[in-house]
Amino acid sequence: MNTILLWALFAPLLGSLLIQLYYILIVHTKLRGFAVSDKITRSKKTVSVIICARNEEENLKNNLPVILEQNHSNFEVVLVNDCSYDDSEEVLKELEQKYKHLKVVTIKEHDRYKHGKKFAVTLGIKAASNEHLIFTDADCKPASKNWLLRMQQNFSKDTEIVLGYSPYEKLGGFLNNLIRFETFYTALNYLSFALKGDPYMGVGRNLAYTKSLFFQSKGFASHMHIPSGDDDLFVNENANAENTKIEIHPEAQVWSSPKKTFSAFISQKIRHRRAGKAYKKKHKRTLAVQAIAGILFYASLISLFCLKAHWEIIGGIYLFRLLVQLITYYPIFKKLSCKDLFFWFPAFDLIYFFYILALYIITLFKKKVQWR
Repeated sequence: MNTILLWALFAPLLGSLLIQLYYILIVHTKLRGFAVSDKITRSKKTVSVIICARNEEENLKNNLPVILEQNHSNFEVVLVNDCSYDDSEEVLKELEQKYKHLKVVTIKEHDRYKHGKKFAVTLGIKAASNEHLIFTDADCKPASKNWLLRMQQNFSKDTEIVLGYSPYEKLGGFLNNLIRFETFYTALNYLSFALKGDPYMGVGRNLAYTKSLFFQSKGFASHMHIPSGDDDLFVNENANAENTKIEIHPEAQVWSSPKKTFSAFISQKIRHRRAGKAYKKKHKRTLAVQAIAGILFYASLISLFCLKAHWEIIGGIYLFRLLVQLITYYPIFKKLSCKDLFFWFPAFDLIYFFYILALYIITLFKKKVQWR
């Protein structure tokens, strides 16, 4: 085989391997070594849970009572009913009769003015009575009655943001496994970087921050024109090494209902991708390098394998990388409540990076993005 061609493929393979080893051994080991404490503090601080819902009648019936019955002495739930045209209003009226700490804010549809989720979230924050705010969605259910206590106990004089974790329900099938693996990988990244002192995003299904921080930073003003990003863009703009903590105890996790179709899943991911374009430059660069390294590694590996070039060497490189990943990630799979996916890791790791590439290409051509 032509020596120049051989090196043209081996060079990116080895270069991308070194880059990935940095992310695995320097960044992701932060989460591997993170000690999840069982200690729970029954704080007297009051807290407001904020949920925005549009046409979520069934989810409100199933999930809202679990949130309203949290093991906390003093909290309220602010439910923003955002232009729903199903029976959400009737469901909420019934719940208001039973739960006095439920506060409903209703937004009516306007013929001319169309708003996104950030407007609804802002109204919910303004209606909240308390300084400490915890956010989730209508299709989410806390893993335990101690969710609020565990999230809230992370607040301190210096801590203004708490990044929680929200896994998706296990339903079986390829799509469900892909969604859950993508969620694992996203959490692996944002939680590890937060522990490294460089937080760059959070997930609105399980996120907390203070009301003071929201108004001091002028809320979503800098990115109100972007339909999505009420969670990750706010964190990207305001989180730092001193004011941010993570909470991933099993009792503090919030389980979510996954998308059932590829089209719904891709639409959701496109919304998230568009928000990512507004991240700080250093974070966009860091994430781009990570994705490119993964794609380049597999592209070079597959090319060399197809050319039958020193298969024993490329096989050894692949197995070395895989072994490092498995040793590093096994405890993290357990911490993030998706241990069953560990055995599928070799296949989904390959699929994930080409999924990222495909999603990037799709995003270039798909323009319309909107809040549900």
